[in-house]
Amino acid sequence: MNQEYSGSCHCGAVQFTVLTNVASAVRCNCSMCERRSAIMLAGEEGSFKLIKGAGVLSKYQFGTEVAEHYFCSHCGIYTHHRPRSNPKIRRVNAGCLDGVDSTKLEHAWFDGAGV
Repeated sequence: MNQEYSGSCHCGAVQFTVLTNVASAVRCNCSMCERRSAIMLAGEEGSFKLIKGAGVLSKYQFGTEVAEHYFCSHCGIYTHHRPRSNPKIRRVNAGCLDGVDSTKLEHAWFDGAGV
């Protein structure tokens, strides 16, 4: 069931809300996700709202430059990204969400390396 969560980077400069379901947790094995080891939750189009920090977000793109990966330029924390496989959604770092213990989330694997 979808629920609204608040989230932020480590220093609090980036804050957001997202409507998501913790049962949607995934890890990806693409070259980017393998290195950051984050568990991600999906937010459907329009459900991700950036509350604070547009000016401090840094965007990183590679390869096809379709996916957009966002990080706080102050503390370096990955907060969210727009995936290449479905640019209409946002995947958020479960570790950034208030009240979510990402170490306890069951998650599926997404074969980003094979896409």
